Amino acid sequence: MKHVKKTSRTRVVTGGAIVAALALGGFGAYSASATGENTAAAPAAAVAKADAKNTTRSTHLTIEAATKAAQATLDAAEKENQRVSVAVVDRNGNTIVTLRGDGAGPQSYESAEKKAYTAVSWNAPTSVLAGRLAQAPTLKDIPGTLFLAGGAPVTAKGAPIAGIGVAGAPSGDLDEKFAQAGVAALGK
Repeated sequence: MKHVKKTSRTRVVTGGAIVAALALGGFGAYSASATGENTAAAPAAAVAKADAKNTTRSTHLTIEAATKAAQATLDAAEKENQRVSVAVVDRNGNTIVTLRGDGAGPQSYESAEKKAYTAVSWNAPTSVLAGRLAQAPTLKDIPGTLFLAGGAPVTAKGAPIAGIGVAGAPSGDLDEKFAQAGVAALGK
């Protein structure tokens, strides 16, 4: 057997190669492990079942009913040669449908939505609510509301489910009269 003498240079190169091989082998194992984790399916999210005592149901107008009410409102105004905008909002104040009559003023669109929102929020005609401002003047500061006559609530089983707002006629009394025509159309 021939004996080979190893120099210090040979030892350093051999040791460096071994360290590099171990490092790369460890990196490869880590990389394979990380890849395996990423492709594995995440555990399914827990499904919580809400008990009936923790939930509520509410009644809402269909788009068909809201459109019928809005059109009846607009028709009532047109019979009296009034140019108005009509808005129907749901119980949460979200607009379901808005109709802007021919020649209605630009301010009437937003005013109709605010009157509808105000009527459903307090389950009262806005003419009644406007009268309450004398006792509670800060009511008018609530965002999204308008305390002028022209809004009427729509109820089902004694609870508010929508609001109809009208704006653009020369008086709030006329606006509210037309809104009430929309409410009445829902009963037909």
